[in-house]
Amino acid sequence: MTTSRTIARHNYGLGVGLLLAAVAGALIGTSLTGEAAAPGVVEPGAMVRFGLPVVRVLLDVSSLVTVGLSVLPMLLGFDRPKQTEPVLNLARRAAVISSAAWAVTALLSLVFAAADLRPGAFPTFGTIVEYVTDIGAGQALVISAAIALVYLFFAVLALRHGEKVPAELRIVLSVFGLLPIPVTGHASNFGLAWGGHGLTMVSMELHVMGAAGWTGGLLALGVLVLANRSLLARALPKFSRLATVCLIAVGITGLVNAVITLVETPGVTLWTGLFVTHYGWIVIGKLLCFAALGLLGANIRFRLMPQVEQHQRLPALAGWFTFEIAVMGLAYGLAVVLTRAPVA
Repeated sequence: MTTSRTIARHNYGLGVGLLLAAVAGALIGTSLTGEAAAPGVVEPGAMVRFGLPVVRVLLDVSSLVTVGLSVLPMLLGFDRPKQTEPVLNLARRAAVISSAAWAVTALLSLVFAAADLRPGAFPTFGTIVEYVTDIGAGQALVISAAIALVYLFFAVLALRHGEKVPAELRIVLSVFGLLPIPVTGHASNFGLAWGGHGLTMVSMELHVMGAAGWTGGLLALGVLVLANRSLLARALPKFSRLATVCLIAVGITGLVNAVITLVETPGVTLWTGLFVTHYGWIVIGKLLCFAALGLLGANIRFRLMPQVEQHQRLPALAGWFTFEIAVMGLAYGLAVVLTRAPVA
């Protein structure tokens, strides 16, 4: 019988594909937002300009992977431990690695962000502390790293005690760790005319949670469950319901965030902002990704899932998973750049 370790090794390419697509999206988005430096203004070097979004992509990927691994036990259920425990044990090991990577990349993001704030100067401990003290984004990164470390503690406990460490606790921690960073981008600057920061804050948080649950859950299924027809038949319908909720949340909140940002920017109209500004170009890129994801998800749910539920072998299913995860990665890379892209 094929073991879970063999299954996971066979499908590691899905995770690599997500990471490469996300990095590509970040680099493409960063290139689109490049402008000639103003006279007398010191611009960050190429290492900082491209390194910061790449590190932020690594942060986002490690956090969404952690979310997906945390959700996996709920998708598989707990009534067939002999069948699910080998997969869940591997998922718990992966969660230790992903949460550690989350903490490390959050701290690395601090270093690059401090260097971005003071171009031309090598970031020192003092400048990093100053960045954290004075800039909300720095404080958010510290909080995110701290939550990742708390998750890491419980992930190590789960390695020793299994599902006695509740999956619900790990889900709450992983999702809670997503919340500090998103509200320090464009969402922190707009929305005063829409009831304070309430609408943009809530919308951005829902957007990030929906994207992480959708992408992380699909990746966890693709890497650890895809080749096991029995487990996939149990987990995929549950995930499909979760993904539908996430898709609706991501679509609505993404539109709300983009419209509010463009409308609230002085001197920018909705249509000119969308088609003329760098911010608008990246929004269009994300919209195209979202449309593609909707079609790919519908194909899996309505055409392939009935066959999965009947435990049929579907060689093409891995390809469809790969396409969807690659587009998700591209959208994540664009999203990283979008938070810092100039609107005007």
